[in-house]
Amino acid sequence: MSVRSILERPSLLSASSGYENYRGFLNLLYVILGIGSCRLVLENILQYGLLVEFDWPIRFLQDPTNWPSVFLILLVNCFILFEFTLEIKLSHVQQLSSKTKNYCVFFQFLNLCTILIFPAFYINNRQPNPVGAFIAVCIYSIVFLKLFSYMHVNHYCRQVLLEKKNDSHENVTISKGPIVYPNNLSYENLYYFMVAPTLCYELNFPRSPRIRKRFLLRRFGEILVLLSLQYCLGQQWILPILRTLDRPLNQYSTLQNIERLLRLSLPNHLLWLILFYVYFHSTLNLLAELLRFGDRLFYRDWWNATDLYEFWNRWNTTVHDFCKRHVYKPLVTQYGFNKLIGSLVVFAISAFFHEYLISVPLRMIRPWSFLAMMVQLPMGMVVQRVKHENKTYGNIAVWISLILIQPIAILLYIQDLFYRDFVKDKS
Repeated sequence: MSVRSILERPSLLSASSGYENYRGFLNLLYVILGIGSCRLVLENILQYGLLVEFDWPIRFLQDPTNWPSVFLILLVNCFILFEFTLEIKLSHVQQLSSKTKNYCVFFQFLNLCTILIFPAFYINNRQPNPVGAFIAVCIYSIVFLKLFSYMHVNHYCRQVLLEKKNDSHENVTISKGPIVYPNNLSYENLYYFMVAPTLCYELNFPRSPRIRKRFLLRRFGEILVLLSLQYCLGQQWILPILRTLDRPLNQYSTLQNIERLLRLSLPNHLLWLILFYVYFHSTLNLLAELLRFGDRLFYRDWWNATDLYEFWNRWNTTVHDFCKRHVYKPLVTQYGFNKLIGSLVVFAISAFFHEYLISVPLRMIRPWSFLAMMVQLPMGMVVQRVKHENKTYGNIAVWISLILIQPIAILLYIQDLFYRDFVKDKS
């Protein structure tokens, strides 16, 4: 037996050890999560029975109240084609009088405003299914942002073209690709942009060399499976919680409201994560592959965000790029606003659209989604202070805010729906 000297060695779980391989504990968490989820599923089925309705596609086709949303979606083409007509007219800028040009610009902005106002009146009058109405309102919002970008870029191209013809900026280029203004003004170019997974218009988009069939099948399979899972979780897990609301929230005790909030937060956040993957990864990649669209950075690593401002910059790259290009930069560089005002305007626009996407399909104007967004401004400052202490604590604070803010807004909307559809009707 040899005698060896004892070295100074820290325990592996000590911070000073530098040990970082905790993969086994991560696997343990997966196992615990799986067992806990199975228990919740069994407990839910034993308590409520099987609530999932598998015949919803047949009921959708049989129920005529669902179809107005389809007609509403088709009508969006009227606004797209009207904008295209105005752009064709404005492309002959040298032949137009300043009065005619001003009229065209006025009708462009009137068209954009009508895109947001028209579905609100249509849905309030026809009262379609809220899910179908939500999809229609999402499409109208996307078309609004796309047409704003289309109008903005073409306006810039006209200005550059005029400057080049006046020989004041000979070296200014409108586009680095094969398509130049006004050759981009075609139905094919416009509708490619309308269905492309981006909100920022370009005369020439990056294109992938070919369409991969296996990639398409994987993305389509993900969409089918995850949307079905989302539908089942919503009916089996979330609806029973919401149906327990039989009176206004202020008539429950504080502990009862907290318990309901915590009970709703987990399934709601799970559905939110599934929705993120289905839309930002599966659906947008499916569209990009079909269109051979090359720029597929639809999101960044928002899950590693250490403050809320970082999260909003990373979570939806398409909207972030649009706001930076068409709102923030013009406000700061062209109109002289400071960066704080530019950021506040961007955040207020984002909050407006969050509220618009909820209030219009539900046919009631409420501030809850707007306030849920705006309250993240002061919360972001608090999280930033936590971040300076420890980035891990900042990331945990981001997750807590994401998990808890949405259920609060949902409970408030459900309370207002209950009051509108039951209390008012009975009175």
